[in-house]
Amino acid sequence: MRIHIKTTPNSEPVSFNYQPKLVGVLHKWLGANELHGKPALHSFSWLLNAKVGKNGPDYPDGARLFISFYDDTYLKQVVKSIMDDVDMCYGMRVTDVTLEENPDLTNQTLFRCASPIFIRRLDPETNKDIHYTFENENAGNLLEETLLHKMEISGLPRDESLKIRFDASSSKAKIKLIDYRGIKSRVNLCPVIIDGKPETKVFAWNVGLGNSTGAGYGAIY
Repeated sequence: MRIHIKTTPNSEPVSFNYQPKLVGVLHKWLGANELHGKPALHSFSWLLNAKVGKNGPDYPDGARLFISFYDDTYLKQVVKSIMDDVDMCYGMRVTDVTLEENPDLTNQTLFRCASPIFIRRLDPETNKDIHYTFENENAGNLLEETLLHKMEISGLPRDESLKIRFDASSSKAKIKLIDYRGIKSRVNLCPVIIDGKPETKVFAWNVGLGNSTGAGYGAIY
């Protein structure tokens, strides 16, 4: 299930690296929870509706974002908390919350990014992280691997028909270097094509794709 949020315009300058602030807002709304340290079964978009200048994004008409959870219990907690505390960050306040039920994705295969997709694996020889992009032919397989693992820990049956690939030919395909609290990550802003059972695509629609969806990566629509 997904909620869509609208906000007031920002009254303070917004940093290009606002992602940690957004994570902090979500955790404030979640309150005490057991999600920390576990594979994230949720995802959320970055702040949409920006007018980007040289000093950072600006939201003169307010921002839009969405938050999705596999477990509706957490989503209901977020909605309840927003009703009690509409303050976000950079002077923005929530003005509207709309609920979206899980859609029928039977005929949808192309999905777009609402936050960059991050793929990370540890190299056992060097003990260093490798960040994969859509230019790597194994990237889709790694997205499948992560999603199937999340389905397994959620108690869902394995979808043997699942296939995920980046639409690398898209004009919107980009690789970006993101700074998150001083840690730089290579991430993908690129549409993805998902083939599989409708319920698998809905699961991906909720929990996102790739690594660190709980830190603001991998949200799709």
